[in-house]
Amino acid sequence: MRNFKFLLLLAPVALLASGPSQATTAGNTFQVTATVTSACTVSGTTLNFGSAINPLSTVTPLDATSSLSVQCTNTTPYTVALNAGANAGGASVFSARAMKSGSNSLGYQLYLDSGRATVWGDATNTSSTLAGTGTGNAQSLTIYGRIPSLANVVPGSYSDTVTVTVSY
Repeated sequence: MRNFKFLLLLAPVALLASGPSQATTAGNTFQVTATVTSACTVSGTTLNFGSAINPLSTVTPLDATSSLSVQCTNTTPYTVALNAGANAGGASVFSARAMKSGSNSLGYQLYLDSGRATVWGDATNTSSTLAGTGTGNAQSLTIYGRIPSLANVVPGSYSDTVTVTVSY
């Protein structure tokens, strides 16, 4: 009888293991998307011609440089424009760029090149812009400034504000 009980106990286990229950699967796909946009940032340093300029002993023209840091997404084409400054009488009046100290003016100019031949502006009239392509990393650009003359300048602390525009 022991064998019989033993066999009865094994029989249901064997039926469960070899029964018609098989795993069923279903499949499909789904999309994974992302839209990466072009982007740029810009920052700059002060263009300082000096803090103790003696117009009687300083040789003119007086030159100085400053830098901009432009960071654009990889492969993004961009252009960098500078307006004529807050004191020029208009955003595109590049020949009238001036720093002010009260009602007194001190003319200056900003250039794209170290030879100071190409005025850096917004591509209107006699000015040009700087073009580049983003790498994803910050790119350093040099602004070349010049005060052409200190003749008859009134002593004072002169300043101007120039707006930088990066188009991409």
